[in-house]
Amino acid sequence: MMNKLYIGNLSPAVTADDLRQLFGDRKLPLAGQVLLKSGYAFVDYPDQNWAIRAIETLSGKVELHGKIMEVDYSVSKKLRSRKIQIRNIPPHLQWEVLDGLLAQYGTVENVEQVNTDTETAVVNVTYATREEAKTAIEKLSGHQFENYSFKISYIPDEEVSSPSPPQRAQRGDHSSREQGHAPGGSSQARQIDFPLRILVPTQFVGAIIGKEGLTIKNITKQTQSRVDIHRKENSGAAEKPVTIHATPEGTSEACRMILEIMQKEADETKLAEEIPLKILAHNGLVGRLIGKEGRNLKKIEHETGTKITISSLQDLSIYNPERTITVKGTVEACANAEIEIMKKLREAFENDMLAVNIAPAEGPDVSERMVIITGPPEAQFKAQGRIFGKLKEENFFNPKEEVKLEAHIRVPSSTAGRVIGKGGKTVNELQNLTSAEVIVPRDQTPDENEEVIVRIIGHFFASQTAQRKIREIVQQVKQQEQKYPQGVASQRSK
Repeated sequence: MMNKLYIGNLSPAVTADDLRQLFGDRKLPLAGQVLLKSGYAFVDYPDQNWAIRAIETLSGKVELHGKIMEVDYSVSKKLRSRKIQIRNIPPHLQWEVLDGLLAQYGTVENVEQVNTDTETAVVNVTYATREEAKTAIEKLSGHQFENYSFKISYIPDEEVSSPSPPQRAQRGDHSSREQGHAPGGSSQARQIDFPLRILVPTQFVGAIIGKEGLTIKNITKQTQSRVDIHRKENSGAAEKPVTIHATPEGTSEACRMILEIMQKEADETKLAEEIPLKILAHNGLVGRLIGKEGRNLKKIEHETGTKITISSLQDLSIYNPERTITVKGTVEACANAEIEIMKKLREAFENDMLAVNIAPAEGPDVSERMVIITGPPEAQFKAQGRIFGKLKEENFFNPKEEVKLEAHIRVPSSTAGRVIGKGGKTVNELQNLTSAEVIVPRDQTPDENEEVIVRIIGHFFASQTAQRKIREIVQQVKQQEQKYPQGVASQRSK
C-alpha cells in the first residue's frame, strides 16, 4: 500500500523539481510524481519506513524558499478514524508503560511496532472508536516522556472505506483463538484470583501481626482470607507491601480491619493525621480505573468522600510495573473507596485474562506450560501483554533481555498455503516485517475443525504484529470464499 505524504507551508515559488531535488539531497529519493498545488504538495512512498524517515527528517526542520516545510501523512477525513501512529518513543520505554498510557484514552484493540532504522520507536495504534483515537491524538501530541516528545499522526483506516467492515471475531472464532480450549472444556465460570495489594507504613506492621501473630490470625479467620506481609521486601523502606487473597467481600473486610488497626495505632502514638490507604495496581489496569477524562475516579471520590491520587508513570520500571493509588479520608470512606476501586480493577483484569487457561504439566521435569487464551483479538492482546509483563516483572528473564515466548494460533488448513505464499515469499516477508519467527506447517494433519497450528516466536510486539497479519490473511481468504462460491472457485483454479 502506498504511503501518501502531505507537504505543507510551501512558498508559491516552490516547484516540483525543487522538491524532488530537496528529497534527493536528503537521501529520500522520490520514485513517483510530485503533485504540486498552491502552497502544498503530495508525494508517495511505497514503503512505510521511507515515509517515516521523510517525516522525521523534514517536518519542521527544513527551510525551502524562506518557509519551514511541514510533512505528514495525507489522510482524508473519511479515513481518519481509529488508527494513529506514534513516533519518537524512547527506545528504552517498557511496553507496559506505553500500554497503560494509551489505555487512558480508550480501549486499545491493537498496537503494532513498526520496524524502522530510527533510534526511537514507532508504533501504529488502533482504538475501538474514532472518538477515542481523536482524544489520544489531542492528549498525546507533544507528550513529554523524559527528553522525548511524542509525534502523532492519523494513518489510513482502510476498514472505514469497506462497505461491510469485518466484525470483531467472536469468542471461539478460529481466526482469533489461541490453541483451542482447555482439556475438559473451559466454559465453566471460575473465580479468578485477583488479590488486593496495599502498602502499609513499616511502623504499623508489628501491630497488624500482633503478639505471637494473634491479630493477623484473627483477621484471616474472620474474613476467610490469606494475608501475606512481605516484611523482607525493600529492606529499610518506609512501607511494606501486603497481599490479601480472598473473595471480593473477604478482601474488603480484611482491608477495613487493617485500616482500623493502623488508625488506632496512629491515634495512640499521637500521629494526628489520617492514615491513607495505598493500593498497588498493575499499570496496564490503571487507565481503565481512571476512565475517560478521569470520570471513574471522580465518581468514586464523590460517592465515598475521599481524595484519590495515582503515582506518576515515571515511577515505573521493569522491576516495578505497579502504580500506587493513594486514597485519603476516614477509615470508613477509604474502605468504601477500596470496594469501588477493586471492582473496577478486577473487571479490567478479568477482561484482560478472558478465558486464560493454564494446561497441566506433562511431567515433573517439563520446563514449559501452555497458557490457553480464547477471545476476540483485543482481549487476547491485553491478556498476552499481561503474561509477557508478569514474566518480566517476576525476573524470569534478565533485566536487559526481552521476553520472547512461543505463541500458537489455529488457522483453517485451507489458508496455510496463503500464509506461506509462493516459494515461502509471504512467510519470509512476515518474518522480515515483524522480527518474529513464523513456522507454518506444511504436512500437519488438520484437527477435527480442519485447522492447523501456526507457531510464532518473538517478543510481545513482534508476536502481536505477526498474529494480526496472519488473521488478516485468514480474513481475506474468507472474504474471497464468500465472493466466489466453491463452484466458481474451482473453475477459476483450473
